[in-house]
Amino acid sequence: MRIRRNPLPRRLVDILCFLLIGISLPVVFMFEIVVVLPNFHDPGSFFHTLHFLMAMFLVFNIKSNMIACMMIDTSCDVKKIEPPEDHSDWRECEICQRLAPPRSWHCKNCGVCILKRDHHCIYTGCCIGHRNHRFFMGFIFYLFVGSVYALVYNSIYLWVFQAHIYCHWQTLFKLLNPLFLLFTGHFWGNMYLIFYGLNILAFLYGVLLLAYHVPIILRGGVSADRTLESKHKYDRGVRENLRSVFGNRMHLAWISPLIRSDLPDDGYHWKPPIDAQEKD
Repeated sequence: MRIRRNPLPRRLVDILCFLLIGISLPVVFMFEIVVVLPNFHDPGSFFHTLHFLMAMFLVFNIKSNMIACMMIDTSCDVKKIEPPEDHSDWRECEICQRLAPPRSWHCKNCGVCILKRDHHCIYTGCCIGHRNHRFFMGFIFYLFVGSVYALVYNSIYLWVFQAHIYCHWQTLFKLLNPLFLLFTGHFWGNMYLIFYGLNILAFLYGVLLLAYHVPIILRGGVSADRTLESKHKYDRGVRENLRSVFGNRMHLAWISPLIRSDLPDDGYHWKPPIDAQEKD
């Protein structure tokens, strides 16, 4: 698997979104461990240790899947792969001025054609395609799970344990209008609300992305598909569609990005399903 030469984001919007995840995630994690968790379980107890390890597992998967997306090169290497004799599915990329394989599209931000291009992710600063699609899905899945986990604890902490401080209309007003955090209230009280607001945003972000991307994967498509025909052209059935993203060890691949799971396709040669009745 090839590694990108320069995995860091280039555009300003990509850099800012990358820093948002890169900085806020460890800060919020420390807040959860140091401030919130001791209110539920005594430090050193079984449940405190269990939830600490669970939080470490979630943060590891969020960050490592995100880094894997950035590191893995999923661009076309047309110098090593020659088009087949019958290259009717291949098309000329006007920017690269080379034949590009089916399901690949040029990204103006990355400057190359991307194998089975899905979209350009602003949080990783790179394109999501054939080789790193699995890690992107792992990133948003664990972001969703982690945000739900934290949201339950944070909600109880704010609205039950700290009800005497936060249960009033000003709290809701600040959450809906974050700019007022700069002018009203004390510093630490507002910081807790900022962390809670980030938690809510992460939850909504995870819900929206999963709701959008999961149906596309289940039908064997990518976000770049525009026509109804292209959306279902490579639909091989749910099981094979999942295997084309998560690899031959898809039942284990979701546990950690460190688990190797080879993809069944090379990203250059795609054949539509022979018999549509074979779908799951």
